[in-house]
Amino acid sequence: MARQSLVNSSNRLLISEILQKVHNAKTKKEKISLLQKHNSVALRQLLIWNYDKSVQSMIPEGTVPYTPNEAPAGTDHARLEHEYRGLYRFCKGGADTLPSLKRETMFIQLLEGLHESEAELLCLVKDHKLTDKYRITHAVVKEAFPSIEWGGRS
Repeated sequence: MARQSLVNSSNRLLISEILQKVHNAKTKKEKISLLQKHNSVALRQLLIWNYDKSVQSMIPEGTVPYTPNEAPAGTDHARLEHEYRGLYRFCKGGADTLPSLKRETMFIQLLEGLHESEAELLCLVKDHKLTDKYRITHAVVKEAFPSIEWGGRS
């Protein structure tokens, strides 16, 4: 399958597009500036989930069996900037009474509704492996968002 390029028809960037811009930035200062420019609750929540080791994913580590949404960026799919409000269900302390099968089914449904680049991003975040794809360090995130309190979340 050929990799689809990110060409977003919406005027708002997908979070995966923002992280790609940060990844492509040459200096730490540029990376921090881009994160601050595109600051949103959804972006910060995903970065916290990835970099804060006290956040424990309730989704099993590894590959998730889902069918990627092939709709072009900015068209017929959900966006992480809107769906982030429900991500608590997938972390320890969020919706612990939710049966595992139901939680995993909801996660797969979410992934299948997102653009494939955002679904891939969410799969990386759930395993704390964002740096496998994006050159964005915890130090850069901490400097970009000094108000984030790290640790003590689960």
